[in-house]
Amino acid sequence: MGEPMQKQAGLDNLTPRQIVAELDRYVIGQQDAKRMVAIALRNRWRRQQLAPDLRDEVIPKNIIMIGPTGVGKTEIARRLAKLAQAPFIKVEASKFTEVGYVGRDVESIIRDLTEQAVSLVKGAHQEQVQQKAEQHAEDRLLDLLLPPPGAKSTFGAQDDQGAAGAPASDSYEATRSKLRLQLRDGKLDHRSVELEVKERGVPLGVISNVGGMEELESGLREMLGGLLPGKKKKRLLKVPEALKQLAQEEAQKLIDMDEVVREAVAKVEGAGIVFLDEIDKIAGREKMAGPDVSREGVQRDLLPIVEGSTVNTKYGPVRTDHILFIAAGAFHVAKPSDLIPELQGRFPIRVELEPLTKADFVRILTEPRGALVTQYRALMQTESVAVDFTPDGLDELAATAVLVNERTENIGARRLFTIMERVLEQVLFDGSELGDRKIVIDAAYVKERLQDIAKAEDLSRFIL
Repeated sequence: MGEPMQKQAGLDNLTPRQIVAELDRYVIGQQDAKRMVAIALRNRWRRQQLAPDLRDEVIPKNIIMIGPTGVGKTEIARRLAKLAQAPFIKVEASKFTEVGYVGRDVESIIRDLTEQAVSLVKGAHQEQVQQKAEQHAEDRLLDLLLPPPGAKSTFGAQDDQGAAGAPASDSYEATRSKLRLQLRDGKLDHRSVELEVKERGVPLGVISNVGGMEELESGLREMLGGLLPGKKKKRLLKVPEALKQLAQEEAQKLIDMDEVVREAVAKVEGAGIVFLDEIDKIAGREKMAGPDVSREGVQRDLLPIVEGSTVNTKYGPVRTDHILFIAAGAFHVAKPSDLIPELQGRFPIRVELEPLTKADFVRILTEPRGALVTQYRALMQTESVAVDFTPDGLDELAATAVLVNERTENIGARRLFTIMERVLEQVLFDGSELGDRKIVIDAAYVKERLQDIAKAEDLSRFIL
């Protein structure tokens, strides 16, 4: 398909049409949903071009995606976040409880999103300083291998042929230059050096077993980490491992964490995306016996975050006014109108995803990057076994997936994973013994492997 779209257009300038084209490479069908999220992403760029006073008035148009499991709801949101290089978090609405009950509170969504953003920005900063960090690490390692005059070597008795055995007539700098060349050529990879390594973590681990206490444990770890600085211990490491460890330490020194946090918080506030899955599980408003801790109460707790509020995180306050929320659910039993009116109003865009057809399944098997057929071919190629899927074989796989989805639970494209594994079970088991062979997966082969199971409805319910 040529160069990736983001290289051609630049992430900041992708038009909705280009965004849809990019999503088409990973998600089959669902054009309406792709158009909606493409517009939402483009509107972020448009908002950034406005004058500051008007920019604050433009709020994201949150989206509800309605459709059965396995039709591409999560994949669309995930690919959109990668495309935008934005902080992204997927959470299941049914995992949360209203304030006052044991369990995760909805504000932890924003804390987790901020943590994600810090990792994202820190990784980008680390790439920028990596070359410099590697140079510093190389210098530190050379100091260990060949200590400056008057310092003690860490090579020990085992290294009498290396730096310690360098002719005395050579100057220190000349010897160091030779040693640097040897290091870069990998000639010192078998050597070991003694390095001080910081011990990690405070041994807690008990608190996190209690639901919803992760934040408390994280805070305690941070506090105790400051009170009790990590101990350092000496370890004997091979040169390549020591170089890697030193490069990590040097990169940490070069990164300005205050700047990372500022940038991360700005990214969350201006470009963060929250994918709320299983929103239909908290949509029912019928009264139940006993406290209902994961329905209307959770909706009411979600409301301030979606409307726009400030959440305190360990990186400081984070405003949620311009975070984009994409909710998704099958809505088999409940309907979007079963959500409390205030929350409904905060998700003005509704898009229904279509159930997948047999033709869609054939395309899913072959077209996306990393399609199942491509994966299995590559896996078996490692054993020098060529697996060839014929058109009628792919057609039969897709037809079986449709049939089983109709007879049992409709799990969409995820059914293909189960069926492919069942069809190729023998090949995967015998692959290491087959040698240089070609296996043809045609309609007859698929039928032979699946016919009895697919016909027996009770059996297919458990196996496929």
